[in-house]
Amino acid sequence: MGLFLEVIEFLDDEGREIVHRVPEKGSAETSIGSQLIVRENQSAVFFRDGRALDTFSPGRHTLTTANLPLLKKLIGAAFEGKSPFRTEVYFVNNKVFTNAKWGTQEPIPFRDKELKMIRIRANGIYSYKVSDPRLFINKIVGTENIKDRNEVEEFFKNVVISRLTDFLGENYSTIFDLAKDYDELSAGAKSRIYEDFDKYGLDLRDFYIRSITPPPEVQKMIDERSGMGVVGDLNQFTQFQAAKALRDAASAEGGAAGTGVGVGAGIGMGAMIPGMMQKATGEGKGGEANLSGESCPECGKPLPLNSKFCPNCGTKLGEKAFCKKCGKEIPKGAQFCPECGEKQ
Repeated sequence: MGLFLEVIEFLDDEGREIVHRVPEKGSAETSIGSQLIVRENQSAVFFRDGRALDTFSPGRHTLTTANLPLLKKLIGAAFEGKSPFRTEVYFVNNKVFTNAKWGTQEPIPFRDKELKMIRIRANGIYSYKVSDPRLFINKIVGTENIKDRNEVEEFFKNVVISRLTDFLGENYSTIFDLAKDYDELSAGAKSRIYEDFDKYGLDLRDFYIRSITPPPEVQKMIDERSGMGVVGDLNQFTQFQAAKALRDAASAEGGAAGTGVGVGAGIGMGAMIPGMMQKATGEGKGGEANLSGESCPECGKPLPLNSKFCPNCGTKLGEKAFCKKCGKEIPKGAQFCPECGEKQ
C-alpha cells in the first residue's frame, strides 16, 4: 500500500538543506482537503507527474482546486475532484546562506606586465538565497540532482573562478595594483557572476575577495625587491655595515689584545667592503666597468683600461699611423684613409 499524505510539512533543524523532497523517493497519494504547512523562510512547490502545479508561501494551506486550478483537469471530472492523486512536494529553504567559501584549487595563469607570466591563487566568500524556487528546482535539483548546500556551492565554484579570471585579465595588468582595489574588484566580479546565479533561480547577495597571491617563490622575489628599496643609497648602506662590523669587532671578548684584534678586523672589513661592492657593481656586469671602450686594431677584441698590449693577440698598442697624403692620424693597419680616402 502506498504512502498517503493528509498533512504535508518539513522541519529542517540544521538548516543545511536548500531543498527537501516529500516523499524523498517516488510519490505519495494526496487528496483534496489535505493540509500543507509551510514554515517561515520556506516555499513549497507542488509537483504531479513531473509538472509543477503551484508554489505556496509560508502558512497553512488546505489543498483545493481553488489553489491548485490545474488539478481538476489532471484528475478528471469523473470523481468530482475528490479522487486521491499522486504528488511530490519540494520544500525550498529561502534563508540567506552566508559565508559560502570559494577558492582556486589550482593556480590560475595571469600575464603580469612587471613579472611576466605568473600563476596566482585567489579565495573569498559570498552569500546567496533562492529567489525563484520553481526555476531552482527545475534547473538545479531536477537536472543536476543537487539538494545540499555543499553541493550547490561546489557546483558554482568553477563558475566563480572562471568569471573572476576573465575580469582580472580584462581590467588589470599587474598584481601590484590588486590590493588597493579589492572592493572595486569584488563589485566588478559580482556583476559578472550575478547573471550565472540568476539563471538558476538564485540571488547572489554579497561577494568578497579575501586575497589574491602569487606562488611562494614569486612572493620571495617581491620581498627581495622591496628590501632593496628599503636599503636606498648603496654607498651609505655599505658605510653603515662597515661601521657596524667595526663596533661589533671592538666589543668582542678577549681584553686589550682582543680589542686590538677586533679593531684591526673592523678596519680591514671597512677597507674590504667598498672594494667588494665595486667589484660587484663593476666586474659583476661582465667587466664592463674596467674596459676602455676601444678595440684591438688587429683582432677587434675589447681592450682593458691603460692596456699597452692586447690581452687576446699580443699586439703592441699605442703606435700611431698617419695618412701619406693628408697627414691625418689613421688606425694602424688601415688600407684607406678615413679622412681623404687615399689608399695606404
